Amino acid sequence: MPHLTLEYSANLSALKGSAILHKMNAALVDAGHVGERDVKARSVAFDDFVVGLTPQGRGFVHLKLALLSGRDSAVKVQMSQLLLTVLSQALAGNTDLDVQMCVEILEIERTGFTKAVINLQ
Repeated sequence: MPHLTLEYSANLSALKGSAILHKMNAALVDAGHVGERDVKARSVAFDDFVVGLTPQGRGFVHLKLALLSGRDSAVKVQMSQLLLTVLSQALAGNTDLDVQMCVEILEIERTGFTKAVINLQ
């Protein structure tokens, strides 16, 4: 825990690859909110998408950060804003599209969450 899931329209080439995932992980770790070994990130690009009613010139980014419950609202706001800044910087100057970006913080109840770490070395 936590889990980052980056969903975005495939017309945003600046978000392809693992570089943006590394930047988001590093931002969370550097801010002291998560352990380096704990944060897991992945991305999904959508070829089929529609933003509003205009078929061209638009894109979207929706980042979900799933956390175990217990963090106060101020920390969640800080994490959300931090991640939105990382996304904004990644897209700055790299697209001529109208892009809507959002970050959603999801809480997972601790009582229903189980985790195991297996070292196969």
